[in-house]
Formats: sequence, structure tokens, C-alpha cells
Amino acid sequence: MAPVSTPALSDYGLLGDTRTAALVSADGSLDWLCAPTFDGEPVFGALLGGPEAGTFRVGPALPAPAVARRYRPHTATLETVWSTGGGTLSLTEAMVAEVSGSLLPTTLLIRRLSAHGAPAEAAVDFDPRLGERHLHPRVRPGRHLVCEWGPLALSLGCSGGMRITPGTTTALTVEPGRPVVFVLAVAYAEPLIWVDPESAWDLVEADESRWREWASGISGDIPFRDAVLRSLLTLKLLTYSPSGAPVAAPTTSLPEDPGGVRNWDYRYAWPRDASIGIGAFLGVGKDSEALNFLNWLLHASRLERPRLPALLTLTGGHVPRERTLENWPGFLGSAPVRVGNGAAHQHQLDGYGWVVDAAWNLVRQGRRLNSETWRAMRGFTDLVARRWPEPDAGIWEIRADAAHHVHSKIMGWLALDRALRIAKSRRVSARRQRRWEAARTGLAADIRTRGFDAARNTYTRSYGSADLDSALLILPVTGFESRDSLRLQGTVDAVWVELSAGYPFLYRYPPGQDGLAGDEGAFLPCSFWLAQALALTGRATEAAEIIEALLGIAGPLGLFSEEIDPATGVFLGNYPQAMTHAALVQAALALRDAALVECANTEPAETKPAG
Repeated sequence: MAPVSTPALSDYGLLGDTRTAALVSADGSLDWLCAPTFDGEPVFGALLGGPEAGTFRVGPALPAPAVARRYRPHTATLETVWSTGGGTLSLTEAMVAEVSGSLLPTTLLIRRLSAHGAPAEAAVDFDPRLGERHLHPRVRPGRHLVCEWGPLALSLGCSGGMRITPGTTTALTVEPGRPVVFVLAVAYAEPLIWVDPESAWDLVEADESRWREWASGISGDIPFRDAVLRSLLTLKLLTYSPSGAPVAAPTTSLPEDPGGVRNWDYRYAWPRDASIGIGAFLGVGKDSEALNFLNWLLHASRLERPRLPALLTLTGGHVPRERTLENWPGFLGSAPVRVGNGAAHQHQLDGYGWVVDAAWNLVRQGRRLNSETWRAMRGFTDLVARRWPEPDAGIWEIRADAAHHVHSKIMGWLALDRALRIAKSRRVSARRQRRWEAARTGLAADIRTRGFDAARNTYTRSYGSADLDSALLILPVTGFESRDSLRLQGTVDAVWVELSAGYPFLYRYPPGQDGLAGDEGAFLPCSFWLAQALALTGRATEAAEIIEALLGIAGPLGLFSEEIDPATGVFLGNYPQAMTHAALVQAALALRDAALVECANTEPAETKPAG
């Protein structure tokens, strides 16, 4: 095996099938894949556990520079090209998303090596290990390689009859015009279906056609359209199609503070984050994704309604308790590696606002909520009307004492406001409506009295605090203040100045003010929220400049993590991050809408003929 150093996080590409996802480095090493779902156990975990946690590398036999790397346009197919002396070696790979209605395994990864110009020496390292203890598989002998761990099984087939032995390096020569195809199939508690490598590439091409058709429905008038499309495809890949639940990220424990304790498991569904993503899909006319999310939410929240859990599993269950894996060194040696998430039991008032607003956006676009959805929204709104005076953990899931977070209060107001708007077209009792109206009025007065610093002309992070919060940048979207409000404009400017991490980056809140040891990087969604806020308040030029600057620091494949080290440009936190990509889309949509408004305002008035 060619010796390689640990790749930078931004060098990893995402492969996915809307049920699970893989991360592949620029040297062809698949270092992260959980089975059978996003939140399953890793079968290839070298990203966090080192070589002993399993890897699947396909690439040059000797170290070779990657001279090109890209996704095929408007698809989820990844291409990597290496210079191999006298020619090139290409790896083209994808996971097949659409398997329903066909005799195909639920998870199917297809990787194809091709040589151009001259024969190329290549190598394959296939070493799957399962879970926390890096369990070796039971290898079933026979014509096809099958690896088993109880109910979980995977097979690897190779064109040309090549035999692969797990845990060893297999050398091969790839001849021009004679590509070599590898097919990895995964099954859990179901028959393991064999897919012939000689014809497997047809499945990738059919899947590409479906992705291109999906992308073709997105308007061409969106600024930064290529980046928006890549973000939407990423969001789609990170949505668990059997239930409609979007995961925050496909990874756990990628460090926000290398060497520190800020390593969290993001392989679950946050209703808040999902609602932000739904806003992105609705903005480009992809209503079905929004409907699927609401259907999942109805199912997932049914047992605890009207309480809205901060996060849920992909099937709507309770998130496992947070614990640390032993003998996992972490990414770049940054332990701990955690599974489960301790924020699951927090009270986060803002989540209700995001969810009810997502429902309102559907109604605004002409969709009628069914009775069960409206019943759930009424329950969420009743809870907000009752509990808004209480402190909460806030959007940033602070693991210290709860506080009266101003952003949370504004989002509570948003839930009440949007429910009252929906109620104009749905039946609701006069008594309930009066209760919502009274709560909305009282909450607004409370925010404006206790959450605003008149001396600095800005809303603050929490009542009684002088700190600011970048989450306040969503103010222009809510309608809590008019877009020409001096309070709103003052808040946007104050956050930009006081929480700046160096252009175009922002911290979420003043560093060190969250009760955890260590530091963190700049939070990338906040920079896109800043661009969105500027676009919505008449500062489109500044908004476009920020978006352009942010796209300049994206990974080579257009992917973003949650955070970035503003000094080095190194990505931090789980990757790729759904919230960052959703915020990118919404910033671009705000810029589009600002241009439409400007165009409407500058059109000459129609003149009528005299007489």
C-alpha cells in the first residue's frame, strides 16, 4: 500500500445514496462508511479510528498527484484523475440512490478505474472492520468475496474475475480501454444481492440521469447557481429517503477544536436544521422534500407532542445516550470520539419557530396542511404560548445553565405569528386565537424591553447580557422588525463588527462564552446568514461579495464543514454540514429576490395615451 499522510478534511468527497454516505480522500481511500444507515456502525472508519478501523482504497500503486477532481455536472458521481507517468489513471465512483422496484441491494457502491494514454499500475486495499472494536469479518469462501458480522453482510465483486483478500494489498495493471469495476454491496438482515461488475456501470449512468433530471427543475436565475446546485444535491444526499429525515452531517466527532473536547455526533435529525434545509428546497420549487420532512416530523414527534425534541433518530426514535468510544484516536489524533448526543433532552424554544415557519411557507406556496399536520402545529404553538417565559438552551445547545436567549424568544414569536397566519385559512377556536395573539404581543414587548441594548442599538445574546449572537442575523427573515428598522440594521452591523473573525467569517458568540473548555472556529452558516441579512436589507452588493468570498474557501469539490479556522482556512467540525449548505442556498435566494425587487422598483411606469 502506498504510504499516505492523513488528508485534510476539505480533500474528502461525499458519496451517498440517501440512506448512508461515504467519505473518499483524494488518494482514493474510502475512510468513512456506516452501515446500514447514516447512524449505523462504521464498516470503514479510518477517518476517526486509523487503519485498524477499516478502509477501502482504490488508486495508484505508488504516490501520485491528483491532477483533477470533480463531481460530474449535476450528479453525485465523483471523478479523481492521477498523473501516472506517460498517462493518467481515473477513479469514477458513485453510490446508487434509486434501488426501489429493482432486484438491487439497499446499499450499492460502484468504483471504476480507467487508464488513459498508457497502462497504469494500481492497487486495492480492502479491509472492512465493524464498529467500536474494529471487528474482523467472517469471510465466506467462494466465487464472490462475502464478509459477515451477524446480520450485516457485504460483498465485493471485481470485473475480470480478480480476487481480493481482505486486509492485503492487491496489485493490478489497468489497460487503456479496459476499465476495472469494483462493486460493493451491503445488506442488513436481508438477502445479500449479487450485482455483476461487468454490467454495474449501467446502474450509475441511470442514476446520473435521474440526478440531472432533478437538477434541471431548478431555475437558472439563481446567483451562484453551480454552488447552489451542489449544495442542494448535498442536502438531498444527506436526507434519509425511507423516512424523509435530514441528517445534520454524515459524521461524528470531527473536531471543532483539534485536541479539545468539542467533538459531537451529528448523524441525527435536528428539526431546526431540517427546517432550514426545507426553506432552501422550497425556495427552488422542490416542495416534495418539504412535504416528506413534515410527514417524518409528524411520525417522529407523535409520542412526545406537543414537546418537540431537539433531535431525533432517522426513524423518529430517541437518540442514544452520549458516550465515548475507547481506543479511537480521532481525526488527526483528536479524541474523544463520541456516539449519541447529550443535547437530545434540552429545551430549545427556537426549534418550534423554525418548524411552524416551514409549515407556513408551504401554505404560502399554495399547499394545504392536512388535519394531522395542523393539529401538530397547533400543539407546538400552544406549548410556545405557555413556555416562552422560561429560559432555554438556545440554538447553540449550550451545555451550561439555561438562559433567556433573545434568538430563541424571537423564534418563539415567529411560531406564534406563523400559526396565526395559517389560522386565517384553517379552523381554530376564537379562545385559542386570542391566547396566541396575547402571547405574541407579550413576547414581542418582552424582547424589545429586555433583549435590546439601546446604547449600542442592537439586540443581544440573552437578557441582561452585553454579548451578541450571530443567530440574530435571521431577524430580517422573521418579520419581527421591518426591514428598514433601525434596530434591525443596528443589530446586523453590530454582529458583523463585534463577532467578526476576519472577513468574511463570524463567530457564533464571543469565544469562550459557552461553558466548555477550549476554543472553536468561525461558524460558516453565520457568514451566509450575514449575506442573507444584507441582501434582505438593501445591501445586495455587500451580500454578493461575502458569498463570493465564502465560495472561494470551499473545498475543491464545493463542500463545506460546520466551522473553519479563520487563521489557517482549515475546516473544522463535522463534514459536510447540512446547515452550512442550506444557509448558502438561502443566501443566494435572498440575493435573487433582492434583484427582483430592485428590478421592479426601477421599471418605468406604464404611460397611458392622452385622451
